Amino acid sequence: MSSTIYRFTSSPLFPQLNLALGSGTMAKSKIFTEYIMAKYHNVNFTDAPINPAVNYHFICAFAVDTEIDAGNGTLIPTDGNFKVYWGDNISGTSVTAIKQNKSNVKVAVGIGGATLEGQEVKFTVLSNVNTWVDNAYTSLKNIIEKYNLDGIDIDFESFSNESDTPTFTECIGRLITKLKSDKVIEFASIAPYNDTTVQEMYKALWASTYRNVIDYVNFQFYAYPEIQNAQQYVQYYDDQVTNYPGANVLAGFSTGNEDDKINNCLNGCRALKAQGRLNGIFNWSADNSLVHNRFNYEAEAQNILTGS
Repeated sequence: MSSTIYRFTSSPLFPQLNLALGSGTMAKSKIFTEYIMAKYHNVNFTDAPINPAVNYHFICAFAVDTEIDAGNGTLIPTDGNFKVYWGDNISGTSVTAIKQNKSNVKVAVGIGGATLEGQEVKFTVLSNVNTWVDNAYTSLKNIIEKYNLDGIDIDFESFSNESDTPTFTECIGRLITKLKSDKVIEFASIAPYNDTTVQEMYKALWASTYRNVIDYVNFQFYAYPEIQNAQQYVQYYDDQVTNYPGANVLAGFSTGNEDDKINNCLNGCRALKAQGRLNGIFNWSADNSLVHNRFNYEAEAQNILTGS
């Protein structure tokens, strides 16, 4: 597939909740989350080293409410009408197969991402909140049912109106609420990083009543320009616990980083584990692991979670 969608890898780039809509049993459990097919590297679910002692969540990257103009290649926002931009490795059949073979696996849809065909993907409401939510609910429900998915991850990183936090909050909050209340999904996460605009959007969402439908914060710690040691990683983690009070903040690393940075992130995870504060770990991404032969880091991260 010629189109690519992925995060900015060089950008300066969930306390427990007992949610009426369904995340209480997941809080403080051994969650390992991994983005997959973000870079079309022909990676399969079965490539990942899945530890049966953890709850392993794949996030399919990405579905986007944007189309590519066939004439000039520019991006056209579609007002909440999402379509998938991942490869054929992810299908309803492949999702069902991995979930049947590994009972600890669940699979989510990631929406947004950083770029599509080298252009920024922007959260855009062309009409109004009601229309965007209706379109998003219908299109994502179809995708979730077609691919037999279990959850949703919110990863918008650019915004057409950078000051309009109320619209972002209402659109995303109402979308997740409706998907959960109709039992279309079991869990939801958000994926901010340390950028002023991004943080303003996601902190506003978290500060709203909609925080009660968000199960995890997949904060992109690996996107900090440098992580020199475990102590610095833990400090970054503490900063985000303050920014998202009461959240299940998952500790993230990226197998697209250099080995030293990966090890510093994982040592930070060990420190959090020793303090009894490790809610879970996530990796960006299975595609990077396949290309760089780094699935050993996924195995190591899961061993940290299980204490093995």
